[in-house]
Amino acid sequence: MQYNDTDFNTKTILITGGAGFIGSNLAFYFQNHYPHATVVVFDSFRNGQKLSNGNLKSFGHYHNLLGFKGIVISGDINDKAALKALQNNYRFDYIFHQAAISDTTAHEQDLMIATNVNAYEALLKIAIDHGANMVYASSAAAYGDSDRFEVGYESPNNLYGFSKVMMDNVTYHYLQKGVDISIVGLRYFNVYGEREMHKNTTASMVLQFGLQILQGKTPRLFEGSDKILRDFIYIDDAVQANILAAHPKQSGVYNVGTGKARSFEDIVDILQRELSIDNGKEYIPNPYIGSYQFFTQADIQSTQTHLDYTPRFSLEEGIKSYLPQIKQLHR
Repeated sequence: MQYNDTDFNTKTILITGGAGFIGSNLAFYFQNHYPHATVVVFDSFRNGQKLSNGNLKSFGHYHNLLGFKGIVISGDINDKAALKALQNNYRFDYIFHQAAISDTTAHEQDLMIATNVNAYEALLKIAIDHGANMVYASSAAAYGDSDRFEVGYESPNNLYGFSKVMMDNVTYHYLQKGVDISIVGLRYFNVYGEREMHKNTTASMVLQFGLQILQGKTPRLFEGSDKILRDFIYIDDAVQANILAAHPKQSGVYNVGTGKARSFEDIVDILQRELSIDNGKEYIPNPYIGSYQFFTQADIQSTQTHLDYTPRFSLEEGIKSYLPQIKQLHR
């Protein structure tokens, strides 16, 4: 489905983090709908390097790009020479910046700030130089312990969330100076769907629970999961928000969710119902208390007003659409 009437054909589009979850879905969206667009994927790809918490530094994987016909460049957004080459070798019309250290349990403050904040500003300068509209990945982690999920009520409770607040501050700084491009930050809530499997342990609980159930295991939930509510958004709606954000009515930072909070219990119940499998449930202590969001629900009023965004998938519809791939991964 095409999400607006913008013709991206003949345009040159940069997708950073394009071998990752959301980035690769964007790459195929343009390939499928705008075959005459020049799509450049820039990604560091995985190389075995790990953070101090044991998780991979990069989740980019070539599997996510199997069938992609565009340009693929391996590079790190912290590498100034690599960014200079992008600036000199192409003339971008749009930049979709999805690359980041997205691990909410990462401890490397220097790497997190350099990657999520400083490199973003460097890319933004390229966008301004090229006259390219900028769309970038922010996060609902910016809200942290806040009880209001709208811009201006940020209260991050981990390093990742802090980095995204600082990233959004960079955006406002440039907008206040006045620029000739649009800049839109998208605060993703809990995105799930196709091409997320290479996120490993940071993949959505929809995928993790689905695989547990298909393997005959009892899905493991944190204690009190019926009261842990999140705004879960299907990948197609995240892609929709990116496409609409390429030509916003107004630059700014916007929430990308469904506007409805659902529990982790709901996920397990929907999966077991759709799969016609009942493996019961097992409850374990939550080891992340203190740096864990127990409730998120996107206020999407401004997103609807300024981006014309309306979520198309409920949790039930998203899981049902996702299940064929989860079954394929299980096989």
